[in-house]
Amino acid sequence: MDDLLAARSQMALSLGFHIIFACIGMIMPFLMAISHYKYLKTGLQKYKLLTKAWSKGVAIFFVTGAVSGTMLSFELGLLWPKFMEHAGPIFGMPFSLEGTAFFIEAIALGFFLYGWEKFHPWFHWFTGVVVGLSGLASGILVVAANAWMNAPAGFDFVNGEYLNINPMAAMFNETWFTQALHMILAAFVATCFAVAGIHAFLILRGKSVEIHKSALKIALTIGAFAAILQPISGDLSAKDVAQRQPAKLAAMEAHFRTEKAAPLIIGGIPDESEREVKYALKIPGALSFLAHGDFQAEVTGLDQIPNEEHPPVLVTHIAFQIMVACGGVLMLAGIAWLFGLWKSKAFIYHKKFLKFLIFLTPLGFLAVEAGWVVTEVGRQPWILYGIMKTKDALTPMPGLVYSFSLYAIIYISLAVIVSTLLIRQIKSLETDQDLSLPQNQ
Repeated sequence: MDDLLAARSQMALSLGFHIIFACIGMIMPFLMAISHYKYLKTGLQKYKLLTKAWSKGVAIFFVTGAVSGTMLSFELGLLWPKFMEHAGPIFGMPFSLEGTAFFIEAIALGFFLYGWEKFHPWFHWFTGVVVGLSGLASGILVVAANAWMNAPAGFDFVNGEYLNINPMAAMFNETWFTQALHMILAAFVATCFAVAGIHAFLILRGKSVEIHKSALKIALTIGAFAAILQPISGDLSAKDVAQRQPAKLAAMEAHFRTEKAAPLIIGGIPDESEREVKYALKIPGALSFLAHGDFQAEVTGLDQIPNEEHPPVLVTHIAFQIMVACGGVLMLAGIAWLFGLWKSKAFIYHKKFLKFLIFLTPLGFLAVEAGWVVTEVGRQPWILYGIMKTKDALTPMPGLVYSFSLYAIIYISLAVIVSTLLIRQIKSLETDQDLSLPQNQ
């Protein structure tokens, strides 16, 4: 493994690990706040107990997300010093503001966790809302920085120099909104379906059923709406990619040849040497319509992109297919849940449907991981699209494979520790005697 691959692998591992905790850290406080609101409005103890149980999970994910996020920020400077030398003054603002949001989130979480019976009930609830809002702001700001890497703005690049720097223009670049919207909806979908799957499992176990049904209703109703909206945000993102990063779109769709009425490729295995996709289903004109809103529009293929600027097609295409497939299944499940909530409660609490929800538990995060693979691998060979290549940003320090190995051990250890804590927390939802409430509680 050469140094470039080791550095990219380390960043991929760090981002892939952190994004799970970032998603949960952004979304769980909102579920917690909804449950807390229901408790304050109804006085039912099941909502108080559910809020406290969820808040313990929020604390676990917050700490782990803080550690992994800090490591990730250090890696930017350690592995890619040439990039940070020039990019730091330009897109440093969203990272600085993200630090402020994180500071607010930490304070608000402390108030919420230790504020029971100490603050006014509605102020206590508000601190939980602040945890969610500040976490959401952190996520949007980080995505804005990543969007800048895909759509550089806020400076003039003249003779290798970065001039006329405007940090505000860099932060609010032309693609930050579509990327942020897509990421936030993905976080809602992934987290809500994961939470729903856990509580579906606990319902089938037959203990504290009323509490877990309430949890399932809160999580899956929000997740269902997010899953239904997600294809809309995906369409906006795809159209933006078609305009700004045609090579990425071509890799996503394994579109090797520029043509009008370009077909949408579903599945298949790209053969980059033969420039064809094997075993694929093709829908004539659909890619032209999705990319440009016209079934006859011309879609740029990889034949119009210099060979040295081709992203890895196989990885990008398969990741994109996984993301779309997972999102499609979750959207259909969300529609089924909302229909059942409206027409048939017996259906949504039937054993077969609950088992189906358990199967869906990891699917949202699989889609999130695949989506980030599409974003990052599809941008290659650029670290700053069209301006700086990844290989030119790499640190001259040798032996990066050892750094990658060390980080891998750290992340595996963290994963084991967090998994153990979560399993204990889930088991406590079954064994805690306080959860054994009458159905009207």
